[in-house]
Amino acid sequence: MIYADNAAATRLDPEAFEAMKYFLVENYANPSQPYSFSREAKLALKRSREIIAECINAEPEEIIFTSGGSESDNWAVKCCDAEKVYTSAIEHKAVLNSCDAVSIPVDSEGIVKVSELKPCKNSLVSVMLANNETGTIQPVKTLAEISHSHGAIFHTDAVQAIGHIEVDVKALGVDMLSASAHKFNGPRGTGFLYVKQGMKIHSLINGGSQEFGLRAGTENVAGIVGMAKALENNCKSLSHNHKFLLGLEQILLDRLTSHELDFRINGSMKQKLPGLLSLSFRNSNGERILHRLDLMGISISTGSACDGMNTQISHVIKALKVPQDYAKGTIRISLGKYNSENDALTIADALAKVIIPTQ
Repeated sequence: MIYADNAAATRLDPEAFEAMKYFLVENYANPSQPYSFSREAKLALKRSREIIAECINAEPEEIIFTSGGSESDNWAVKCCDAEKVYTSAIEHKAVLNSCDAVSIPVDSEGIVKVSELKPCKNSLVSVMLANNETGTIQPVKTLAEISHSHGAIFHTDAVQAIGHIEVDVKALGVDMLSASAHKFNGPRGTGFLYVKQGMKIHSLINGGSQEFGLRAGTENVAGIVGMAKALENNCKSLSHNHKFLLGLEQILLDRLTSHELDFRINGSMKQKLPGLLSLSFRNSNGERILHRLDLMGISISTGSACDGMNTQISHVIKALKVPQDYAKGTIRISLGKYNSENDALTIADALAKVIIPTQ
């Protein structure tokens, strides 16, 4: 089996799994309790918070643990008292479905048109750091500067970017940032929201006083420990992984070209995440390609995993104005650090078998 849908979920880092096991089996204490059995769990949360903060150049108290990217996005959008929300046309549904926002258009490469951002005072601007379908990296630093110059708050959904490119919250100038562990070889159901010191945000989940009184609920200690270890490992090998994945995608693209298939690459090839490719094949059907490759033991997608049951052309592809004869034949191939050169070649050869060349 060849797994090439790493933008949907990634294989758990073995070291992260080992770190998690102890807090699942041996020390299963609730970290909020005052007795000695809970101290180790409490210290594990503290250390994990410090590790994650160091990975993104934040302060530990600016890291709030959540159940994942969707919760973090919802929290940022719904609980900061913004009078109006501005967001791009290619955001994840966790943002788009959480508010009635003013849409910022993108160009043909899926990059937000900076000149079109004109937020009002006391508003929120939310633009993702890297798109989950095309991998295109957005000019977040510039967008944050523009937002602040108008008296607006800036949030970025960095779910697809964290652990794959360098992320420095201070350099980016963002007020809030969302992340999810299963995108960078951590466990599912665990994530965090970065909230800059001084930023006022209300609770999305009410109850106890966990997470500095901002997010109620007993912390998922094992998941958080695994998330911290996975992020730490990925950040240590960013340069190596980046080079490796760019090499894999070039091998795949070269092999596809050699088969003389008629396809286009969606998004920017200069400002993108390594290993993530949105490809549209002329006069083809993306869903049919997905199922035929699945029968050959290859897992890809037609777009965001959150829209996996929706066979229509995605809002991202529509925003890029991909020609109709290509748009219907869109698939997403997202290679990860556990893939190989042979995987890339096999995927390309399989595509050549299931796609009829355009005459």
